[in-house]
Amino acid sequence: MSGWRIPGFLVVLWTTFTAAPLWAGLSNSLLDVSADGALIACSNRDNGTVSIIEQKTRKVLHEVAVGHKPEGVSFIGATHQLAVAVYADDVVVFVDADRGTKLGETGVFDEPYGVVSNAAGTKLYVTQEYPGRVAEIDPATRQIAREIPAGSMPRGIALDEAHGRLYVCEYLTAALIAIDLKTGEILHRWQGPSSENLARQLVLHPTRAKAYLPHIRSRVSVHQGEGSVLPYVSVVDTDSTAEKQRKTMPMDSFVGAFVVANPWETAISPDGKTMVTVFAGTDDGFVSQVLDDDYRELSFRSVLRLGRNPRAVRFSPDGKECYIYNALDFDLAVYGSSFSRPEHIRVCENPLTEEQLTGKILFYSALQPMVGRRWISCSSCHPDGDPDGRTWQNPEGLRNTMTLFGMAWTHPIHWSADRDEVQDFEHTIRGPLMQGQGLIRGSVHESLGTPNSGRSRELDALAVYSNSHKFTFSPHAKSGLSEAAQRGRELFQSGETKCAECHRGPYYTDSVPVKPFKLHDVGTGDDDPGEKMGPKYDTPSLLGIYRSAPYLHHGKAATLEEVLTRWNKNDRHGKTSQLSPAQVSDLVEFLKALPFEDPEPQAKAAGLVKIEK
Repeated sequence: MSGWRIPGFLVVLWTTFTAAPLWAGLSNSLLDVSADGALIACSNRDNGTVSIIEQKTRKVLHEVAVGHKPEGVSFIGATHQLAVAVYADDVVVFVDADRGTKLGETGVFDEPYGVVSNAAGTKLYVTQEYPGRVAEIDPATRQIAREIPAGSMPRGIALDEAHGRLYVCEYLTAALIAIDLKTGEILHRWQGPSSENLARQLVLHPTRAKAYLPHIRSRVSVHQGEGSVLPYVSVVDTDSTAEKQRKTMPMDSFVGAFVVANPWETAISPDGKTMVTVFAGTDDGFVSQVLDDDYRELSFRSVLRLGRNPRAVRFSPDGKECYIYNALDFDLAVYGSSFSRPEHIRVCENPLTEEQLTGKILFYSALQPMVGRRWISCSSCHPDGDPDGRTWQNPEGLRNTMTLFGMAWTHPIHWSADRDEVQDFEHTIRGPLMQGQGLIRGSVHESLGTPNSGRSRELDALAVYSNSHKFTFSPHAKSGLSEAAQRGRELFQSGETKCAECHRGPYYTDSVPVKPFKLHDVGTGDDDPGEKMGPKYDTPSLLGIYRSAPYLHHGKAATLEEVLTRWNKNDRHGKTSQLSPAQVSDLVEFLKALPFEDPEPQAKAAGLVKIEK
């Protein structure tokens, strides 16, 4: 179904059915408020807990350990029971918010992010970023009732019970998808430009057929900070297939020339008149008036100066308060209707070392001394260590964004191995991309030359944080290697394919911080006429490759099958031309199963070098 327009009488019904909703769990967020307004729940990603705050007393009643990297939270219907999407542990955890106790959990395939509840509290819907599904869970039994296909890497989710629809947004494309709740079929997809990127949350208007998505626009052909990454909120007319059904609001020019970076979440007041959007890069928030004009959509009201790395925003059910979570202050700011002089609630203690926290603050900052023009931060391309799924036209040629996971064990850095320490990114901080003052006083040593480590406490802290990311196990190996993956493993390690000659050891790479670095010409350097540094490249780790498409330095391989076939010219990237389709499939199954064991103990036993700073 390509789209629809709701007749006038149904628009009236829309208003009737949604004018007084239960406000718990209608759209995903790292914050939620119980339907009676008594409790606030906040997920704390860094220390693996959920904090329960009493609205009346402003006190943290409980802090409940739920697992590694909790993301979305949702009260279940009108109850004080809570569902938490624990991203790195692949579980949805159920919590009694009154008692502060864990009630149980439901395992999902991989990477649960957003969670919403229906009004009756009888169904939960949870996005699974990989492999692109929504799990429908019965909270009473904690069993998965069904799995619904939901595009590619969905994160944001919102529920429209009145019309029997579920909305999700794709993380890497910012596409909005409408799903029929009854059949599980995709009804329509609203796609913006191909440059739209990193949409992790969406919200529906309470009385009108509108959806709002905060995201960025990654212009991969521009390598200057004032034009490469731009902040947007997209407004989608969900009852329309007209040409203007999706409008993008450029938030960097929303109020004069006041630039903001990395929109993370947005919220709309229960009366549908006010929107608040938080920007995790510049530590700002915008308060906007929501217009009923189907044209301008939003009108600026005020700027909020927030704490460090704001990641969540939520209104109280009566609309009298707005809550904003400043993730790297571990603080909940409570604003009244005037949005002045907030109260602050410490929701949890900082679990990071002082050095790790300093490094993480710098990594997410789009302010000086990291950035001069406010548009971009390290996290604009590597949020939480993930790649952004983009291939950038850099001055040296096409470069597919790499993950930071396992980087401490796989130096040198970059496809071209042109940096042997994170501290060399002082050149990027001072260069055209970020245009920052920098973290070193004085001149900077050349990359691959005299070390820049030890010359700045802040720069060393940035390196500590950047090198701290660890892999989680592949969901394809939860029950061990399948028979197909075992066959693929034999092929991978065989002298016939020669895959393991370069992709060897616990991190499946021969990249080590010993000069001269091992670079390989695998026949891909000539695929990009703009290449300046190839045709030899550093060997990337294969761990986590199941969810990091596209592949190769130029990002032209859309799938692992294409890496082994279409883009392996003359068998220069392993000998695979002789493999049958079944053997290629087995080899892919093995690659998808990586990692199936913790690589660090093996790396330590093998005497590999870990870069601590």
